[in-house]
Amino acid sequence: MNKVSLFVVLGLFLFGCQHSSETLYSNSQFEVKPDQIIQGDYSTSLINNTLKSNYISKKDTLYSSLLKFKISINGKDNELSNGQFHYLSIDSDTSSNIIKLGQADQPPTGKTKKYIPTNYDYTFYLDASPMFQSFKEKGYYETANGNKIAEKDFKAFYLAGNVAPLSWNYYNLEFYDLKFEPTERQHIYQLSLTLNPYKNESSYHRTSWSLKEDISKYPAYNSDQPIVDALYKMTLEEASLNIEKDSTLRTGAKWAGVWTRDISYSIFLAFAYLEPEVAKTSLRKKVKRDRIVQDTGSGGAWPVSTDRIVWAMAAWEVYLVTGDKEWLNEIYPIIKNTIEDDYLTVFNHKNGLFQGESSFLDWRSQSYPKWMDNKDIYMSQCLGTNALYFKALVIIDQIEKIKSINSNDYAEKALNLKQAIQKELWINDKGYFGQFTYGGDHGITSKRFETLGESLCILFDIANENQRSSITNNAPLTAFGTPCFYPESNEVHPYHNNGIWPFVQSYWNIAVAKAGNEQVLSHGLGSIYRSAALFLTNYENMVASTGDYQGTEVNSHRMLWSIAGQLSMVYRVFFGMQFTAEGLQFNPSIPKAYKGKKSLKNFQYRAGIFDIAVVGTGNKIKSFSLDGTKQNSSIIPTDLKGKHQIVIELDNVPFDSSEVVISDVVFAPDEVIASIKKKKISWQRVENATAYHVYKNGQLIDTTSKLYYQISSEETATYLITAINEIGDEGFSCAPIVVNAAAEIFEFEPIENTLSSINYTGKGYLKLTKNKNTKVSLAINVQEEGEYWIDFRYANGSGRWNSHNKCGIRTLYVDHQNKGVFIFPQRGWHEWSAWGYSNKRLIPLTKGEHQIDIILEEWNNNMNVDINDFLLDHMRLIKVKPISSI
Repeated sequence: MNKVSLFVVLGLFLFGCQHSSETLYSNSQFEVKPDQIIQGDYSTSLINNTLKSNYISKKDTLYSSLLKFKISINGKDNELSNGQFHYLSIDSDTSSNIIKLGQADQPPTGKTKKYIPTNYDYTFYLDASPMFQSFKEKGYYETANGNKIAEKDFKAFYLAGNVAPLSWNYYNLEFYDLKFEPTERQHIYQLSLTLNPYKNESSYHRTSWSLKEDISKYPAYNSDQPIVDALYKMTLEEASLNIEKDSTLRTGAKWAGVWTRDISYSIFLAFAYLEPEVAKTSLRKKVKRDRIVQDTGSGGAWPVSTDRIVWAMAAWEVYLVTGDKEWLNEIYPIIKNTIEDDYLTVFNHKNGLFQGESSFLDWRSQSYPKWMDNKDIYMSQCLGTNALYFKALVIIDQIEKIKSINSNDYAEKALNLKQAIQKELWINDKGYFGQFTYGGDHGITSKRFETLGESLCILFDIANENQRSSITNNAPLTAFGTPCFYPESNEVHPYHNNGIWPFVQSYWNIAVAKAGNEQVLSHGLGSIYRSAALFLTNYENMVASTGDYQGTEVNSHRMLWSIAGQLSMVYRVFFGMQFTAEGLQFNPSIPKAYKGKKSLKNFQYRAGIFDIAVVGTGNKIKSFSLDGTKQNSSIIPTDLKGKHQIVIELDNVPFDSSEVVISDVVFAPDEVIASIKKKKISWQRVENATAYHVYKNGQLIDTTSKLYYQISSEETATYLITAINEIGDEGFSCAPIVVNAAAEIFEFEPIENTLSSINYTGKGYLKLTKNKNTKVSLAINVQEEGEYWIDFRYANGSGRWNSHNKCGIRTLYVDHQNKGVFIFPQRGWHEWSAWGYSNKRLIPLTKGEHQIDIILEEWNNNMNVDINDFLLDHMRLIKVKPISSI
């Protein structure tokens, strides 16, 4: 070997040793090095431009032999009361005894040390005779939650439980092959399945990655952290693979199609500046009737779910990147029409917040109390969704200024909303914003930390400077990242619950960088790089308690918003890019461990092409040079053309010295199950609860260790009970208990002679469609002046409880005055005898005659547009208290 070769080999060896000895981030579970990720026995290393991983999924292979389960009728949690279950201790047997429908078992005592083997075949037998006997005698079967299932509405029995492939996700059991089939024996059903299924690891995970696709059209990134550079290239390759032939953004490797929230969050993070035309095409796919299309969410789509407004943020970002005035003209009426419809439909004038489901947390059982149905979610007010509305109001105001349109007071509305978020959702003793309000007009705030919502409040300047610091310092950080929310819920499989989502982690990282918390940022970067490197792809989610991509309800590799999040760490964090109407602003945030030089070549911004270099660490710019000349600001103007060089030198000063506290994944106390009898509210003991909070009309009035509360007042009131554990975490409340409220029923008389549904309360019901009974009227006589809750008993069998987009919507007029929108969400596919109540509205009424009109208005068009049908049984008028005493 000659001397030159020897020096080259020695240099490469020393270079590799230098990298392997450094640490970018570490905690008790994993370590990030410049060219390697290490997690126990597993590691990913960069060798000759190839990422090599020996990671094996930690998918649970050990389940307790004690199986806890319920029978599901028509895909709902309706067989047994909350807190009740069937139990089976599985040993060497391969089938169950016959399980009686509706008969719960007593919880077993003690804990078993036995486990269910992998790939264990087992058969369950069900005796459904109680339901069929009830069908014969009454024509319906009454479930544990009081709902009545008509014989013709019955579809199937399913099995829900705590051992894979079972799930507590009732609304998707029909898609999991968990349906009981009838046997030759009358009313006896069986289900055969494989418990604790485990496939060969090779079916889940690749062991190496090297670049195969052409990514030369994208900016090239290089740094002194080779593994970050490799992950950047891997992610660009995945981004290119997620662009469909019709120039839209594919949701993920397993999921085709365009979803409003997925593309919008992804476009803001990365695709607005990497693929602006693809971004435009994708956003156009989510417009109908010059309004933004809402994804389905927990069921019925808009207005149960309302986070479609995130589209505005993405569309505006595309404009800021491109300066395309035609695009601005195109998006203006879409955003305006959507906001105006939402002010009429989901804005709560009482407290100034918008209603509807949490943004992206669109799976009811994952993040809401079990008792909440779609109308309850519609009435809730969520942090992240309101943050998006604030941003949309700011955007529409900015657009109108650019277009010289006379003010529509959107700036004032934005300020009012910001103040409402501060007033209604900030929790002083926690030091962060609450997750959502729930429980109706006199509800409470969930004190859980909701990561995406907190991030948006920082990014959009809803949180002030002190609050930014408080939020980042009080955030619950777990070893593998920041969970979607904290604490978690028991008996809910990981997904949003007990889940870490890289795109949420990315928004959190950008927010933390803005807040100036270096240690929390280092933790977040470690989370992003660990998962992508070990898995060699950008999965949508992982289990928070294990850090594994197996074990969540559903998952996909090459997930669009995870891809965007990974890329944004380079553009939004390391280079600190922020697109504004004045130009491209740079505010880099680079933790001390990520030292050295970072270069980005051939970045296109409008008519300019830029080679950009960031040197050093910190979050303060020491010097900013454009084409060799130092500048007074770090903004690139919008009209700069041609090829240019930018050099940003940082001050190398750490921007935060606080230590990061890594928490275990913690589970909140279960929601309380309460009832009332003779002015005494009683509830079941909640495991691990040390106390209970009693709320009256949204105010905490008592903290007790007792399992009851005696009511002494005669006034109308709403009570909520929550459980508290020893570290102060509060679980979800019981369903609202309303006391001292007298209800009067006003029936709707049927027009048709043929009535196919059953279990209505009067002589019949009315069917309301887009073309039939578009105005329904009632004349009522109010005996006493006061405030009244009004709601309606209805049925809607036009879609599944948890999906579809056929929520019934109408506007209520009292004496020809608009009193707000009522919604009638789907209650089960073809279940036209599954009656329930709409949302309530509190309306003052004088004594005497009043005209009630229920009208289909233009703003009552749902996302389906064509089908807006439901059955109307009666109106309920619930007296609250005299106006003079309010």
